[in-house]
Amino acid sequence: MKTDSLFYFLFQTAPGILFELLGESAKLADDYEFRSIELKQTAFRLDGVLFPRIFSSQKTVYFVEIQFQQDLYFYHRFFAEIFLFLRQNLQIIYCQAVVIFANRNVEPRITPIHQTLLDSEQVQRIYLEDLEDLENDSLGIGLVQLIVVDSKQAMTQAKTLLAQAQQETSSPLTTTTIIELIETIIVYKFPKLNREEIAKMLGLSELKQTRVYKDAFQEGRQEGRQEGRQEGRQEGRQEGECHLALRLLTRHIGTIPPEIETQIRALPISQLEALSDNLLDFESISDLQAWLD
Repeated sequence: MKTDSLFYFLFQTAPGILFELLGESAKLADDYEFRSIELKQTAFRLDGVLFPRIFSSQKTVYFVEIQFQQDLYFYHRFFAEIFLFLRQNLQIIYCQAVVIFANRNVEPRITPIHQTLLDSEQVQRIYLEDLEDLENDSLGIGLVQLIVVDSKQAMTQAKTLLAQAQQETSSPLTTTTIIELIETIIVYKFPKLNREEIAKMLGLSELKQTRVYKDAFQEGRQEGRQEGRQEGRQEGRQEGECHLALRLLTRHIGTIPPEIETQIRALPISQLEALSDNLLDFESISDLQAWLD
């Protein structure tokens, strides 16, 4: 499981967090959808693109790249991908490039050929090391901090976020979404623990009995089964796990073909939970098919 994949999953689930990192309102995400785009006739792939929704008044397209490893030619590739995409999509009026580095040591040495671009207001660089000691009441920023925080502090910080989620009324994220994101991040940070152990350490079993969680869960179910897990009878749990896995997969790698969806729906609960744990490693439908096989 890769850290950058976890970030892309976070932005797919809650794109408002990206706008918060940029110092903007998370509500701007209502007019956007997060995509991964393969560029035609090349080996280039833009992993993160915030594209205005149809009929949206927003015109800016955001190109997002997460960089956790050193790459001397990162800017060569990143800007080449952007300009190739713009060449193939002439309708775009304005764009913004966003690079999220783990720290400043990961950023490649800036050469004169890129200096003008990097000095432009259309390119923004974010360094996650700056968030480590940042005091912020935003749940979205807190989730990003949880990804990069030391494992020794992760459980404590996760519990703090869970407590905040129960009291937060202004966040665009629902309580159930926040809980699912926190659980997914902790699973990533502690791969040797299973979901039951993590749920016990975080007190999720008790949390799911609270009125706040139940109310948020009911709201999610009213919007559609895909927005939350059904719980209760064994059959209901299996169906809930299936809906959760399919929802996360769709957000992460795109539309799931009917024949593969049929395979997933036939999986027992234990394998559905394993699928949810491993899906961040998938980069394409073929990866999913290989896992199922």
